[in-house]
Amino acid sequence: MKLWGIDLGGTKIECAVLDSENDLAVVARKRLPTESEKGYDHILSQIKKLIDLVAEEVGERPAKVGFATPGVSEPDTNLMKNSNTTCLNGKPMQKDLEDRLGVPVKLANDANSFALAEALMGAGKEYPEAEVVFGVIMGTGVGGGLVVNKKIIGGHHGIGGEWGHNILEENGTPCYCGKKGCVEQVISGPALERFYAQQSGEKLSLKTILEQYLDGSNVHATATIERMLEYYGRAISTLINVLDPGLIVIGGGVGNIDLLYTEGYERIKKYIFNNGTITTPILKPMLGDSAGVFGAALL
Repeated sequence: MKLWGIDLGGTKIECAVLDSENDLAVVARKRLPTESEKGYDHILSQIKKLIDLVAEEVGERPAKVGFATPGVSEPDTNLMKNSNTTCLNGKPMQKDLEDRLGVPVKLANDANSFALAEALMGAGKEYPEAEVVFGVIMGTGVGGGLVVNKKIIGGHHGIGGEWGHNILEENGTPCYCGKKGCVEQVISGPALERFYAQQSGEKLSLKTILEQYLDGSNVHATATIERMLEYYGRAISTLINVLDPGLIVIGGGVGNIDLLYTEGYERIKKYIFNNGTITTPILKPMLGDSAGVFGAALL
């Protein structure tokens, strides 16, 4: 049986079909714009349209579909929450999709889908002995996904792996979640650019800040990247202290910064509860922006 997955993003919806559970070869991939500004019902219509197009291409309809979604479905109410595509929040999305598509549907947070795909199809293939895999998202936002023995751990409230909304900086920048100084408000791309602007009085992209740090030409760039490395060390050490995963994979634009895997790795040693010793593999993802849709199919 073919495996069907949908990655529901803020700007695009992507569908991928994998050949079978035993052969994860990609049979088809197609995208449509989300057009979320047109509302919830329109998003459902775009999903149905995309599945119809892909079904025509592969010559069969899905028996069930997995979805990587922004936010999560609350286990007690089956209503969506915590989605930055805000028109999804409070909606019974799983039921509505099943009614519209006529097949069973399974939803998972996009960070969990990323973690599952990397564990089974990406970086995790090099570490088959890793029972616990944590997928970190460091980009415009910060999040995480937890996979144990090849299964997503959604958790009692559906927020398993939600690393980005723990307090990292006491009395720091207010976060939309209601707290101050969350991980997302300290080491996301926008947070780093904001800190630089506060220190220097000018706005620069994170790419330029990093370049000026590397060539030593800007004291404010140095302060920004040093802050990132220090807080990254603290935040990752907490993951290791609680979960002690066999593998951590870091996705998102900030995760492309090579310093995280060298100097950042050294900073973790200051905070880990293991006499300053760390052997945890921390890797960049192998699947790129395909991880979300592949993870959805693997559901």
